[in-house]
Amino acid sequence: MDKSAELAKVASDLEAAGVTANLKATATQIVPGAGNPNADIMFIGEAPGAKEDLLGLPFVGAAGKFLDAMLAEIGLNRDDVFIGNIVKYRPPGNRDPLPEEIAASIPYLKRQIAIIEPKLIVFLGRHSMSVFLPELKISQAHGKPVRKDGQVYLPLYHPAAALYNPGMREQLLDDFKLIPAIIKKLTN
Repeated sequence: MDKSAELAKVASDLEAAGVTANLKATATQIVPGAGNPNADIMFIGEAPGAKEDLLGLPFVGAAGKFLDAMLAEIGLNRDDVFIGNIVKYRPPGNRDPLPEEIAASIPYLKRQIAIIEPKLIVFLGRHSMSVFLPELKISQAHGKPVRKDGQVYLPLYHPAAALYNPGMREQLLDDFKLIPAIIKKLTN
């Protein structure tokens, strides 16, 4: 089975298992993630928002447009990376996912990671970072690569934070521009 088919199976297994059925009941559809199944870079956010829920794709709202612009700044686009979220259904009212919803979703995200085998996982925001690196604070960890259990992670502020706080925009862009050098180091 190729990686695209394996990723599709993860999504269908999640749906069949009724994982976060409470979220599924209020969502339009599953948002399993999208992009290159052979990507060196995987971006992980927290959960789909309203626009993502409607289109079935991650990061397609205002934060997604900023993510696209940052990718372009480093010579990449969505076809070069894989983008997903911890939780695969939109929480009602755009609330934060509950701890039990995150815990139920993690095995499926870990299966996605195992299939893609990214060299670098970039956390978009503190919520996704705290699942894998709970000991860190985003205000101190952003822009600093971390190696844990053989995987390299890069915590970043969430693109939406830069939309609401223009002062964070430059910081996020500066941190984002570290990605090519990190990938180069990991591939040499």
